[in-house]
Order: sequence, then structure tokens, then C-alpha cells
Amino acid sequence: MIRSLIRYLRGYVKIRVEGYSPERFLNLCCFHHIFIWGLTPAGNAYEMYMSLSGFRKIRPFTRKTHTRAVILDRCGFPFFLKRYEKRKLFFISLILCIILLKIYSLFIWDIHFEGNQRWPDETLTEFLDSQGVAPFMLKSRISCADIVKEIRREYNDIVWVSASIDGSRLKVQIKENEDTFREDTDDGSGEEHPTDLIAETDGVITQIVTRSGVPQVHAGDTVKAGDLLVSGRIEVLDDSGEVAGYQYQRSDADVFADTQIEYADSIPLTWQDKIYDGKKRYRWYVRFFDWTISAGTVSNSFEHSETASKERQIKIGENFYLPVSFGFERVKSYGFQEKKYTKEEIQQKLTLNFRRFCNELEEKGIQIRENSVKIHIGADSAGASGSVYLNQRITKEADTEILTIERKEQDESVGTDD
Repeated sequence: MIRSLIRYLRGYVKIRVEGYSPERFLNLCCFHHIFIWGLTPAGNAYEMYMSLSGFRKIRPFTRKTHTRAVILDRCGFPFFLKRYEKRKLFFISLILCIILLKIYSLFIWDIHFEGNQRWPDETLTEFLDSQGVAPFMLKSRISCADIVKEIRREYNDIVWVSASIDGSRLKVQIKENEDTFREDTDDGSGEEHPTDLIAETDGVITQIVTRSGVPQVHAGDTVKAGDLLVSGRIEVLDDSGEVAGYQYQRSDADVFADTQIEYADSIPLTWQDKIYDGKKRYRWYVRFFDWTISAGTVSNSFEHSETASKERQIKIGENFYLPVSFGFERVKSYGFQEKKYTKEEIQQKLTLNFRRFCNELEEKGIQIRENSVKIHIGADSAGASGSVYLNQRITKEADTEILTIERKEQDESVGTDD
């Protein structure tokens, strides 16, 4: 590999030696240490490769052996320069491009976040900017260890951070604590704020599992919205069976009940369909940093139109992003045509809407027992309505009422005989 590269840089030729005694010519080349490779017979002649310095020495050998050396091909970098010597501007531009790419590779041009859900990219970008880390800065000024340390220090719910430089991009990977929640009910005393569980809706209790608190209902009881289900106040009785005080805690229980909700949905019998008339306008553009060069126009002169755009940032390899992007914007004109749903389309559309409604309930952990939803078609619209019978968790928290016990002390009088 290295030998081939050296040959290419120095240049070499492919020649054919023909005449009276080509074998004697080869012996003379070997005697004078002229290197030959790729030797192949070609009839009464021989073809071979030879370096430029060796080719300049063979003229006496050809005269002495009555042979003739014909150049078949010229190879290598010197011949490449000779072939394109009139295109100096091309080589100058190539060299400048290499220099610019080298300079460009010294900077960070993009910051990419992965794994963040609670904290958006904009918030994290602003935080890094406040720490002096932003696009268009030198890689040598970036400390990935400091970035990790500052993010962990600022955001307590981020449990793992990794920062790395991939090409011209700063890549920050984040793992958030999914179990984190804010203690809004903390009263500052270090104790949990006492809460009750009340019914969020009307229903019939089907199951109750209490982990803390005092249950106030049982399976089979009918409750209304606002009724107390689990109390966070526990009575403390004295020896005589009277209430001597209360203990308070945060109620925790799963209370399920059969509930009922009313479902209603309607759609018009006609709808406006988009009809594209084929009129389009384009705008192509190239963006370099904050400068944009564009061609075409998308000024909206259509009564009804929709706009679509697409942009792509240029990169070399997988992670070497350039500060150049290109794209286009397209505006399409359309009109409206009124169409009427068929009976089958109405049933299909209303059924699909109801299925989506049921899927949303099931995603929330609500079980659908049955439904009595019916489809009806009127003069101007069609609808679906009826009752949906559910089994769901109906608890919500409420503050526990704090009670005080008034103690009445009875004075004992000592009687004396006169």
C-alpha cells in the first residue's frame, strides 16, 4: 500500500519494448538496477511498468539492443497536475475547501438532546447557554464533565446525564426520574398532610382495598359525588370508650365502583371536500447561518391554500454537520365541493368515533362493562347517543377536617362536718 502510494506520487509509465533483442534490454535494466514491475509478454514484445526516473535512463539501452520503447500510459500525480495545469482555480478552491473544513471541524454547530421528556430542548439549551455552552463555540472550550455536573446540579429529577462530542455536534443524553413528584401538600413540619378520599362521581362500590385510613363504605354501597369513602382521621378512645383524641394520616386506597356516563356525538350529513385545481407555487432556498438565499415566491394569492415545507441540513458522514441547509416551501391551491355521506359512511364514521372514545377510557384504566349507544339519522345531521356503563376508580383527595376535643374538668369539693 505504501509502495503504491509512493509510486503514484512520483509518477510512472507503462511501456512496450519491441525490436531485435528485448530480452537483452531487460538484462541491461536489471544490471543497472532499474526497477520494473508488471512484466507481461505481448507477442514478440514485452509490456511493463517503470518509474519516471528509470524511464529517463533507458535511451542508451534501446540504442544498444536495437529496440524501441513506446509509452502506452502515463500514471501518477505529476501527470495529473500536468493534465489540469490550466485549471488552477479548481485546485485553489479545493485547497481552500479543505482548509475551511478543517477550521469548521474545530467548532460545535449543533446541540442535540436525547431522552428528555419533562424538560424540553429549548429549556435545556437556554440553561447551557447561561453556562457558556452554545453553538458556534470551539470544541476545546467545552468540558463534557462540567456539562454533566451542572445539569445534575440544576435538575434534581435528572438521574443520569452523558455528554459527548460527535463530529460537529454536542450530544447530551438524559435519563429522567419517572417517579418524581412535587410535595405540594407538605406543611413544612416533615409530616404528611392528612387527607380523605371522597367520591369523584356517583356509583355503586364494587371493590375497596384500603392501605391507610379508615374506610367509610363497603362493597355494594351506593355513593354520590362528594361522599366520604376513606377518612384520614382515626379516633383514639380512652378506657371508658369515649373519644380522647384523633390521629391523622394520609388516606391511601383503591375504591372501584360501577358508574354510568352519557355519550353523545353528532356529524352533519354533508361535508366539504377539498378539490385541488393544480395551481402551485414554490420557493427554494439555501440557508447559511442566519443568511438565506431564495428563489421563487409563495406569496399567498389563492383564496384557499395549504403550505408544505421541507428542509435538510448538510452533513459529511454521520455526525459532521455543516452550517448549511437547503429546502423548499410549496403552496397548493384548492377549492371546496359539497358532498353527502352515505348511510354506510355515517355508521362507519360514528362507530369509529365511539371506538376512539372507548379506547381513551381503557387507556385510563377504566373498564367498560356494556353500553346502549344507538345511531340515529335526522334531516340535517346524524348522531350517536346512549349510556355507557363503566367500572372505574372513583377516588380523589380532599383535606381532612381537623377536630379538637374540649376537655371539661370536674372540680371535686371536700365536705366537712360542722
